[in-house]
Amino acid sequence: MERALARVDLGALRGNCERLRAELGGARLCAVVKANAYGHGAVDCARAASAGGATALAVATAGEAAELAGAGVAGMRGGDPGDVDLLTLGALTDDEVDVALGAGSAVGVWTEGFRQLLATRARALGGPARVHVKHDSGMGRLGSLDGEEVVALAAAVAADPDLELAGVWTHFATADEPDEDDGYFFAQLERFEPVAAAVRAAHPGVTVHAANSAAVFRSARSHLDMARCGIAIYGLDPFQDDPAARGLAPVLSLVSHVAAVKRFGAGQSAGYGRRWRAPRDTWVGVVPLGYGDGVRRALSNDCDVLVGGRRRPVVGTISMDNLTVDLGPDTDVEPGAEAVLIGRQGGEEIRAEELAARLGTINYEVTTALLPRVPRVPAGDP
Repeated sequence: MERALARVDLGALRGNCERLRAELGGARLCAVVKANAYGHGAVDCARAASAGGATALAVATAGEAAELAGAGVAGMRGGDPGDVDLLTLGALTDDEVDVALGAGSAVGVWTEGFRQLLATRARALGGPARVHVKHDSGMGRLGSLDGEEVVALAAAVAADPDLELAGVWTHFATADEPDEDDGYFFAQLERFEPVAAAVRAAHPGVTVHAANSAAVFRSARSHLDMARCGIAIYGLDPFQDDPAARGLAPVLSLVSHVAAVKRFGAGQSAGYGRRWRAPRDTWVGVVPLGYGDGVRRALSNDCDVLVGGRRRPVVGTISMDNLTVDLGPDTDVEPGAEAVLIGRQGGEEIRAEELAARLGTINYEVTTALLPRVPRVPAGDP
């Protein structure tokens, strides 16, 4: 028995990709597998996404690109990348450029200085580097705000024999806020569309992309040539609602077990600081999972665990390696019983969206926060 594990349903992930492809119509699906696939396990998830019809994979760092290339999922300079493109979206240092290019990844460019560096390094490595030029249409992070500068940079890339212009892209700041009152999502799209059109007219065949998971469901106008979907491929809702309402199936279940069952008298406390004291005689279960695994301490006295098909409240302070649950004044739970922190058991379910709401954050953070000592165990047929 594992102390704790994260079960990753690769069949569900493949199905989510198929669902997104249906929503996209003719646009390509790029599966975003950065940050260890949002905590789900990058290599296995990348393979399942490809099986579900994703024709591109996106990461944030050069190291992430190298991991996928090393596993034979995509990329590999000098090798056969198959039908799956690899794109590194984040900022790269000089040393990281060689790692990303060595992995066979396309990279994002938004300054002339970096374009020149990239050309130099690509020449030294013996092949042209594929480039996606980024327009900052309003996110306020990486990319050029000046549309004319973006068009000129794309032309410089296309004219350079050591570079290949593969795409032009942007990123939405408020796609997941459908109730926004200032129309910022569509304002960004309207700023990007003429820039993309100018690049496409000058360089036919370039891939234009802007949509994330939320944008895919919010507006077909944003789909363009390709959508970069992250949160939705993991069956998590981009609007923090019920993913089933959008035909998505959660991929990850976080499972542990009851390591001990103890009788508590009224007033007896559990955990650091004695922040919970039994209001009556009761049974308490100890589950060997804590913030050292990524279960946030802020959930102390404020979440449930499924044991025996029922919700059991977490009581006391969550520690690094353990948490405690109130099993009630009478219980048939015995040591070894399964404990589910995220997922289904019997007719009950605890979703990442529920934990995110309790924490005042988003579902992205809940799964990405799971730490390496929790093994990711693939389940289902990818």
